[in-house]
Amino acid sequence: MDLAALHKVATAMTQPGKGILAADESSGTIKKRFDAIGVQSTEENRRDYREFLFRTEPTMKDRISGVILFDETIRQKAADGTPLVKVIDAAGAIPGIKVDAGAKPLAFCPGETITEGLDGLRDRLIGYRELGAKFCKWRAVMDIGNGIPSQDAINSNAHALARYAALCQEQQLVPIVEPEVLMDGDHTIERCEAVTMWTLKTVFMELYYAKVQLEGMVLKPNMTLPGKKCATQVSDAEIAERTIRVLKDCVPSAVPGIAFLSGGQDDVEATARLDAMNRIGGFPWHLTFSYGRALQHAPQVAWSGKTENVPAAQAAFSHRAEMNGLATLGEWSADIEKKAA
Repeated sequence: MDLAALHKVATAMTQPGKGILAADESSGTIKKRFDAIGVQSTEENRRDYREFLFRTEPTMKDRISGVILFDETIRQKAADGTPLVKVIDAAGAIPGIKVDAGAKPLAFCPGETITEGLDGLRDRLIGYRELGAKFCKWRAVMDIGNGIPSQDAINSNAHALARYAALCQEQQLVPIVEPEVLMDGDHTIERCEAVTMWTLKTVFMELYYAKVQLEGMVLKPNMTLPGKKCATQVSDAEIAERTIRVLKDCVPSAVPGIAFLSGGQDDVEATARLDAMNRIGGFPWHLTFSYGRALQHAPQVAWSGKTENVPAAQAAFSHRAEMNGLATLGEWSADIEKKAA
């Protein structure tokens, strides 16, 4: 393992002013997104949609550090025959790949899941590396509810994340470690803070046991938020303060960068809260974004499957990427959002 090379990629993925485009929706998820805009989810439509995102200039060069792909996408070619991985490379972004097989029910733990996909992972990583991937992503999911998460669910998912991360580094691929505490439900922000802290402490313990080198990874956590159905919602400032407090308590300074997931927040919320954290400052890691829906919802609606709408869709994508890029620098504001819209 060349740790210096892994560190270089991890640092580039989380550099200030840029963030990661999560374009790794499964076939089922992208179908739901396309159904919502009246577009048939064919391979050609999926390719055309992702291709125009990857060809959005200068946004891809200036604001996107990396792109997480789905298995289908990393193998696809653009309409002109260029592999989409090469399109991403040419735009100045780093191609990566989602490698987990999804969350499945965890035995004897009702309402909880374990992310699968470790079987055969080493060979798949070799194949993805040969296709041009420089980093990987694995998502574990912890739900908050009556009596959950359990110790078993947190331990099992943390252990799987660590095994995945070790295999990635063995194959000279940077692992994005994504332990997501869901924002569904009616739990308070205090409950989210406690569960997120518990989860992150367990994950880093397992990473240590698995001999994962922290300098060569990226953390993709949730922000500390009240549940969507919680009667008490809070300010962006409180979310930022609590999130930073959890990270300072749990995440070693050796980690080069933290790329937040949006987790169901709307576009502007995800931007505003990232900005609020970067305005606080005083932490050892770069804080950036790794957004899927929060970057793609606006361009999907603008596109709606029509070729003549591609310029408008690219403009919508550029706007959201620009706003989030400013948020990584603590330079976003509601006024800028309105003026640039």
